Amino acid sequence: MHSLPAPSPRQGRPISFVWSPGKALPAGTGGSENYTVGQVRELRRRGVPARVVTVGLGVDDGRAGFDVPFHTLATWGEVGDLDDTVVFVSEAPPVTTRHPAYQVLHVPPPGMTDEQSALRVATSTRTLIATSRYAAGLWAEFLDVDVQIIHVVRPFAEPVFARTARPATVGRRVLYAGRLAPEKGIYTLLSMLHHELLLAEPALHVTVTRAGADKIQGAIIEQVVAAHPGVHLVAARTTPASMAQLMVEHDVVVMPSNSQYWHETFGIVSLEAQHAGCRVVASDDGGLPETDCGALDLVEPDNARALAHGVLAALDRGPVDAAVRADSALLFTVAQSVDEMLDALDAPVLVAPAAVISHLEELVALPSADLAGSSGGAPRSRSRSRDSDLSPGRPAAH
Repeated sequence: MHSLPAPSPRQGRPISFVWSPGKALPAGTGGSENYTVGQVRELRRRGVPARVVTVGLGVDDGRAGFDVPFHTLATWGEVGDLDDTVVFVSEAPPVTTRHPAYQVLHVPPPGMTDEQSALRVATSTRTLIATSRYAAGLWAEFLDVDVQIIHVVRPFAEPVFARTARPATVGRRVLYAGRLAPEKGIYTLLSMLHHELLLAEPALHVTVTRAGADKIQGAIIEQVVAAHPGVHLVAARTTPASMAQLMVEHDVVVMPSNSQYWHETFGIVSLEAQHAGCRVVASDDGGLPETDCGALDLVEPDNARALAHGVLAALDRGPVDAAVRADSALLFTVAQSVDEMLDALDAPVLVAPAAVISHLEELVALPSADLAGSSGGAPRSRSRSRDSDLSPGRPAAH
């Protein structure tokens, strides 16, 4: 890509984080929601105008569960009318914006061919933001772009996780706080509970939250989990404070993400748990290794026996040292994440490869110059016009 030596693309405009079309922003069900709301909250604390934008839902867009401003639009077309810095959070709709737009890549690339084509087109003119080095590499390969042009803006744990006091004694308590979804490894966890190593642990207490039970497959999985006598099923936590309180009541938090379904691009729960003084046992896959705050253990993914060994080893090591917990609180903070976001939004706008290719194709298609009575060469006026499309000061395609 070619950079344009222009001032900050934001130029003081409000920042609008645009959520998926026709979908409410659900509290307490996923990392992308926490990431988005935390960014908006911290930006506003710094005096930078920011908000969440939803489409097609009116005021029933999830705003009641959060303490940040929401703005609702009727159609996707209205996103193009916003005089804001637009950051598409999850999905990548084919919308042209008034100013250069940004795309946060929260999940892995899609597997369906039709979705792949549409996504490549929609993101071809946007500045790309990934949530980990792993995700940046994954998307660079998928989109066939240089990984260096993808900004990395890492997730964070809210301050309340490090501040919530732990009880003097907890016991051998394990928490699964991910969504009730196959890709999050809930079935690997259930398989682990039937392993002989765990059957010999009568004092083991396993808690699973109902996060994701509002979805079709989550509702089915909820029934399976509820029927297991070795699992204590509790309500989903919808605020950072309530999740922090739940975590400090446990020794180990498990993240057995299943690589057969997808590769976890990061894993906010891992950060939150370590800030809360828990040990984390997670799959050695995707972006999870990048979440190490000092109390992370990695195990082979999709392997119930490996997960059992990892959980028991973590429990046997006892509580996380207070100094380790204090040091973890200095890593992956919301302030650091917002600094990275602002760096991405303020970086020189890049001309996307797709735009360069389009310009070159148009140049090649120009008619040959009439050599009679001329000195030869391409028409000078047409060349100057096309060159100006990539001149400094002109916004990149968006």
